[in-house]
Amino acid sequence: MLQSALRLIYPPRCVSCGDLVERDFGLCLGCWGQTPFIGGLVCDCCGTPLPGEDTGAPEYCDDCLARPRPWTRGRAALIYADKGRALVLALKHGDRTDLARPAAQWMLRAGQPILVPGMLVAPVPLHRWRLLSRRYNQAALLSRGVAEGAGFAHCPDLLTRPRKTAVQDGMGPDARFANLAGAIAVNPRRQALLAGRRVLLVDDVMTSGATLDAATGACLAAGAQEVRILVLARVAKRP
Repeated sequence: MLQSALRLIYPPRCVSCGDLVERDFGLCLGCWGQTPFIGGLVCDCCGTPLPGEDTGAPEYCDDCLARPRPWTRGRAALIYADKGRALVLALKHGDRTDLARPAAQWMLRAGQPILVPGMLVAPVPLHRWRLLSRRYNQAALLSRGVAEGAGFAHCPDLLTRPRKTAVQDGMGPDARFANLAGAIAVNPRRQALLAGRRVLLVDDVMTSGATLDAATGACLAAGAQEVRILVLARVAKRP
């Protein structure tokens, strides 16, 4: 009764445009059609969409072939463009923490082929000063939703960022990798969790992969058996 009354007062609205929808934390039909969800054949390492049909055999994009990744498999829910970009920026810089809930569900759907039982889920960390200014780590909000939805263990402080890095906007791939070298480390208090574990690293956006590369290297050096990655959006060209 109370729930029904609340729905009359506060009906569900589209998380993007605010129009009325049937369910909480959903997109209206118009926004859904304008959101570049990734489907079909994708790179098995980063999730970027590829031309052609999915035959079940792993395929790889040019970026992952040119720069081999330290993680084994990866997926992305959205292309970082149009409404996908707007949703990411609203979560990251617009205090729209409510977006983490539907975003985690989109990520879980995209990530199903790479999820295995017993994974340890962790977010890519923020430096403490950036966390202080932003007040939350959007990757940690996403990783919590992914872990809860999959029934996996979640460790939001598995990794730390002891060195503050320059903002990477406008940097080329080589500069991004140099900028992140040695910038991410395993939290000494959590290192025991990594021994022999499969880790699922979560982030909001993958561009060059430099941040995920540094985070993966830290996990493997600390004893992780394998690392896979799952991101909300991938900077990529549409096939």
